[in-house]
Amino acid sequence: MDVLLSLPIVSYFFSTSLTSWSTSLNLLFFYMTWTTLVLSHSPLKIELVGTTALRIVLWLVPSLLFLAFDTLLPSLSGNIKQNGSSALPPRDAYSLVSLTGLALFNLALETAVEAAASLGLSTLLGGPIFRTSTTLPLPWQMIKHLALLFTAREILTYYIHRYLLHGHHPPSSLSPLSKRNNPPTKRKRNNPLPTTTLHTRYAHAHHTTTTPSSLLLKTDHPLPYLLHRFAPLYLPALALHFWSLHMLTFLVYVALATLEETLSMSGYRVVPGILMGGMARRTAVHYASGGRGNFGGWGVLDWVHGTGVGGRHVVDDLRDETGKHRVKERGKGKVGEAVGG
Repeated sequence: MDVLLSLPIVSYFFSTSLTSWSTSLNLLFFYMTWTTLVLSHSPLKIELVGTTALRIVLWLVPSLLFLAFDTLLPSLSGNIKQNGSSALPPRDAYSLVSLTGLALFNLALETAVEAAASLGLSTLLGGPIFRTSTTLPLPWQMIKHLALLFTAREILTYYIHRYLLHGHHPPSSLSPLSKRNNPPTKRKRNNPLPTTTLHTRYAHAHHTTTTPSSLLLKTDHPLPYLLHRFAPLYLPALALHFWSLHMLTFLVYVALATLEETLSMSGYRVVPGILMGGMARRTAVHYASGGRGNFGGWGVLDWVHGTGVGGRHVVDDLRDETGKHRVKERGKGKVGEAVGG
């Protein structure tokens, strides 16, 4: 508990608002808290407690709140679900307890696998996996590392999800690239992989036509779950070990990835932001279609390979986002002209 309370990320988010006079004080408090944490705890303890705390705060707590909202106020929740009231979760206690138990088991398993991997690799390499020092990473260095981490994570997620968890699917006709580069071919009948069978049997949301919920993020068989959620997150961070990935950058990366997965799996239409709303819509269509497409989170690789389903892809979301900002800019311009006149 002392490590959790001393996490600078937690103290930073719960600090006072960033006014002009308090920004420097907050940054100083952040640096002092991080320095105290590094000097008083081992890198492995900071990594495990930090990632577990972030997953609890950014996934478990919101998932239980969303579940309570869907269960206690079904008429209100059904109005903002992707597929309406048919997307509501089961209301019987046995199903809810079973889903929650499986999700908590996978959370504990994920932490145990990460602990074993980090401990083994740090022993083998003779040092911590992530650079844990009192010196904070430079902003540009953190942005560059985060961009590399999220890009590698998206690539691994797409190909693992498509080929290992669902088998190969023929390209869809939704992508303009697939029309030129991927002419329709007859799909071969192959024996499903063991991971495909396990994912189909244990991923509860795949058995219905309803949209997913955030709790279902971790309700899968342990092996497909580790391949789908843990490996794409952890392997890119290990690769950046040779470029001195800072522990703070890794914690920010885990926090952003966890929040992204929680919101995209929520099943709601009212997700903040057009891009995030598009991710939630594509995830809902993936489950509703029985896993026929939309294997990536961002949708870029689905658009390139022609595996997008649902009628809209990431290019449409970017076009809407660009149009929205242009409308705002034109509106500000008109206001400025009126004030000037």
